[in-house]
Amino acid sequence: MTRAWILPMLLVVCGSLLATALVVRGIPGTAAALLLVFVLLAGLNSPLVFPRSIGAVEAQRRSAVDGRPIVYWRPGCKYCLRLRIRLGRSARQLHWVDIWRDPAGAVAVRAANNGDETVPTVVVAGQPHVNPDPEWVRGQLSPSA
Repeated sequence: MTRAWILPMLLVVCGSLLATALVVRGIPGTAAALLLVFVLLAGLNSPLVFPRSIGAVEAQRRSAVDGRPIVYWRPGCKYCLRLRIRLGRSARQLHWVDIWRDPAGAVAVRAANNGDETVPTVVVAGQPHVNPDPEWVRGQLSPSA
């Protein structure tokens, strides 16, 4: 299991344990609701919410061809999740690089952030932008994309 799945799995296990304790106490309705909340939180913190990630080298190559921004992200980052949710369907127009899966992506982020792995880092036309406003990112997409 990669570290991207540690937090989601921990949420599911904790939710299951709490739900089991509530069922034993005779409160199955609350147990089911609590388990559902934990499963939803696990899903939101998993890589499943994000478009399929590609490697940093491939993202840079594609961005050079089509001009679309590159988003460097990592699972469990609330700012990355905020960006992803607020972009909605537009998120699929960006090139997403999971820095936990791609060492070259982590290197690119550290180079852009003075050695820190601060995400989301969005690269537009070769210029990095750390934790930009989602509306600004949407504005960087070409209308035909």
